[in-house]
Amino acid sequence: MTTLRMAAVAAPFDRDLEADFARIEKLIGEAKAEGVRLLALPEAALGGYLANLDGGAEGPPALAADGPELKRLAALAGDLVVTAGYCELAGGRRYNSAVCVTGDGVLGHHRKVHQPLSENASYGAGREFAAFDTPIGRLGMLICYDKAFPESARALALDGAEIVVCMSAWPGSRTHPAADLAEDRWKRRFDLFDQARALENQIVWLSANQSGTFGDLRFVASAKVVDPGGEILAGTGVAEGMAIAELDVPVALATARRSMGHLADRRPEAYALVSRGWGRSA
Repeated sequence: MTTLRMAAVAAPFDRDLEADFARIEKLIGEAKAEGVRLLALPEAALGGYLANLDGGAEGPPALAADGPELKRLAALAGDLVVTAGYCELAGGRRYNSAVCVTGDGVLGHHRKVHQPLSENASYGAGREFAAFDTPIGRLGMLICYDKAFPESARALALDGAEIVVCMSAWPGSRTHPAADLAEDRWKRRFDLFDQARALENQIVWLSANQSGTFGDLRFVASAKVVDPGGEILAGTGVAEGMAIAELDVPVALATARRSMGHLADRRPEAYALVSRGWGRSA
């Protein structure tokens, strides 16, 4: 039996790239000391997220996918597999992106597909979901609102992802905020999505999130590791921290899928409406 020790982070990141890198270096050091091999950092870990979701906020620094910042992240990762979010500049457009690196370089990349509220005023949208191979297994990545759509995680699972890392800057409710963030309705939705996506696809799920406040946003933290049965193995609650869990991933997947395999038991011929536009057909 070969177990994988993995960790998901809840931490604050802002516009100060040097401070962000210092925090990342510290987190990587802590992860290595704990024997972690997969470390998930939040959405916008390099440069912070938007200050609000109303469409007029100044965005984070835009970085090239082949630029020095991602090379620096890879060098810090060393023998760890590390995922992190950043603002990507490509073809004159900005994208809310995520990258997976080791000391050998970039292993995978994802551009956020689904855009909440007015995020499309700041970023272009990604167009696909694809899994990729890493030294610790086949991974898929999502960013924040992507996880609200079952098709996102399902596409990665069908592409062979054993582990999906979802990186977020998920805030508490703006219209009906709870005095106690642990009771916030958006925090509850965040947790429900994490558990449902893991269970329905019978995959391992890491959820990293921003913590603290930035601009108008108060983040729910709640980083966690979820097993293929939808059970939370480790979590940070609404505080900054690192959720660490250990699991034999192939065994856990095989066990979850032994009697009822949600992927194997699909009936795609019955799902014709899924690929159509919203609303009833004529």
